Amino acid sequence: MTDMLPPAGRRSLVHMQGYRRAADRHLRAAATRMILGATLLLAACQSLPPPAPGAAPEAAWPDLAVTYRAQAASATVYALDPAASQVRIYVYRAGAAARFGHNHVLTVPRFEGYVAVPGDDASAAHFELRVPLEALVVDEPAARADTGGSFAGVRSEADIAGTRANMLGERGLDAARFPQMRLRSLAVEGDWPRLLARVAVTLHGVTHEEPVALTVTREAGRLHVAGTLILRQRDYGIEPFSALGGLLQVQDAVTVDFALTGAVSG
Repeated sequence: MTDMLPPAGRRSLVHMQGYRRAADRHLRAAATRMILGATLLLAACQSLPPPAPGAAPEAAWPDLAVTYRAQAASATVYALDPAASQVRIYVYRAGAAARFGHNHVLTVPRFEGYVAVPGDDASAAHFELRVPLEALVVDEPAARADTGGSFAGVRSEADIAGTRANMLGERGLDAARFPQMRLRSLAVEGDWPRLLARVAVTLHGVTHEEPVALTVTREAGRLHVAGTLILRQRDYGIEPFSALGGLLQVQDAVTVDFALTGAVSG
C-alpha cells in the first residue's frame, strides 16, 4: 500500500514507523528497569541467604543488677539510664544494585548497663551492657532524618516490618535462640576522660574481642560515656545479606554509635 503514496507520504510513514519502533524499545527498557527494581526491593526486604550453622542457645547470664550492686562497698557504681542515653546502629547497603536497597538505622530504647569505678584509677574501671534484641527499633523516621544523607528517606511500615523480621529471624540474629547482645569490659587503658577499652562482645552465640575508644566524664554523681564500636557480622557467624548473585548486598561492617548517661546506683 505504501506504493500508492506519494514520495513525501512514504517518507512520513517510514519516519512514523521508526518512531514507533524506538518508542517500543524505550517502553520495553523502562519496563525491564521497573521489574528489576521491584525484584531488588522485594529481595532487599524479604530474601536472606540460608541460615549458617548456629551455636547452641545461650545459657542464662548472672543477674547484672545483683552483680554490680554487690560492688558498691568498694567502688562507685553507676546504673546506665536508657531514657537519658542514645544508641544507634548503622547497617550499610552494598553491591552493584545498592541504589535499590536501603541503609538502615537501628535505635535501642531499652538496655541494662552498669559501670563500676573503684577509686580514681581508670584502669580499674569495668562495665557491662546487655541489649535485648527484641527491643531494636528499625528505621525510625526521626533517626533516619537526623542521620541525614543516604539514610534520610522514609520507609514504609511494611518494608520496616519485613526488614525487622528478617534481621531478628534465624537467618539473621536468630533472636529466639540468642535474645541478648552482651558487652563486657576486659581491660581499660588511658586516663580520664579519654579511655581505650577492650570489650568482649557476645552476639549470635559467639564472643569476640573488640577495641573501643571512649570519652568518659563524671560530675555530681553522674557519668557520661560516648564512643563508637565497629562490629563485623562474619566475626559472629552471621553471613551478611546478599541477593541476586551479589548485585544487592549488606556490608559486613556495622557501626554502633553511643552516648550513655548513668547515675550513682542507690
